[in-house]
Amino acid sequence: MTSNNGGFTDEGLRKVREVLTRHVESGRIPGVVALIGRGGQTHVEAIGTMRHDGGAPMGRDTIFRMASTSKPVTMAAAAVLLDECRLRLDDLVQTWLPELADRRVLKRIDGPLDDTVPARRPITVRDVLTSTFGLGMDITALGSPIMGAIIENGLTPDLPQPMPEPDEWLRRLGTLPLMHQPGERWQYHIASDLLGVLVARVTGQSFESFLRERVFGPLGMTDTGFHVPAEKIDRLPALYAPDPQTGEFHVWDESADGRWSRPPAFPGGGGGLVSTVDDYHAYFRMLLDGGLHGGERVLSRPVVELMTTNRLTPEQTALRETLAKDNVHLSYGQGQHGGWGLGSAVRTYRGDYAPVGQFGWDGGSGTSTYADPEHGLVGIVLTQVGMTVPDSARLIHDFWTTVYQAVDA
Repeated sequence: MTSNNGGFTDEGLRKVREVLTRHVESGRIPGVVALIGRGGQTHVEAIGTMRHDGGAPMGRDTIFRMASTSKPVTMAAAAVLLDECRLRLDDLVQTWLPELADRRVLKRIDGPLDDTVPARRPITVRDVLTSTFGLGMDITALGSPIMGAIIENGLTPDLPQPMPEPDEWLRRLGTLPLMHQPGERWQYHIASDLLGVLVARVTGQSFESFLRERVFGPLGMTDTGFHVPAEKIDRLPALYAPDPQTGEFHVWDESADGRWSRPPAFPGGGGGLVSTVDDYHAYFRMLLDGGLHGGERVLSRPVVELMTTNRLTPEQTALRETLAKDNVHLSYGQGQHGGWGLGSAVRTYRGDYAPVGQFGWDGGSGTSTYADPEHGLVGIVLTQVGMTVPDSARLIHDFWTTVYQAVDA
């Protein structure tokens, strides 16, 4: 049966709701807000409560910690600078980030920090934007000296202590060798945080103020930023990190007086945003529309194409595919896409219900945001259960499985 639901069937939309409801009723997901948009129409589900023990219901305007789904959105700041010729893809980043000049590279990723060779060439803007500049969060290298140094220096989020302010963060980063030669291999996360420091140095503005002026403001993303102001804090649910062994719920971050209740020292492009389904829908719809929003141009069509198509070489793509497939037991299936654009995964093979060309990403706080050019589709599903357990990942996978069944081609 077909309905006037913007290209979705009534039966399919019911199935989406039933599957999301099943996850909430299991007791493993307190609440979820989901949006699917196609053909100028949106369908939103808000199910469950803001807290594990009940409380206020989830709403369409609930604000979530977007975690790594920040990456596709914060990349827009660099896209603006590319459009304005204030950055070029093969510019050397040491022009603005002298702390990253004269890099040395580990001989072996698990080797001692002083067993290095000189970098074959300097780091470029392209290396940072494609997440291939030589350092990243590598789950296959946990326990190695370099991963230990990254954690000890506070260069990654999710630690008990917040990350230092950008200049100090970059100073510490500059004391470490690279894991791989610049441009050699895709590596996760740190490049997205480095992006924010680069944007601030190029523009002379804070990363957040530039994003707000050039991206969030034009798109009407009024609930998106790096913290939640006091007058909106009641719209932010608690974030849980359940015990991996017992499943017992533990609060990782409270709303009032939590990490996102005040501006951070480090505005993390890799995982620091808070937002809502409607704000994210505006952003991903703009990308599907080739950089236009309401008839106004936010980004050029060519830079959107750069962002949302695979930017990795065949060799880099093969390494990324192997990394994802060999570590699915650790990632709960995140990263099973193939390629990478600028800030987003890009599907280069059809491994599940989604077609080649779908782009977006997932977040460790239980978030998922993708757009699909083939179907003109945006899908967003947000929870407040971290991926210390697979429950939110399973909800995300089931959401996408049912969304594609609901598409009325």
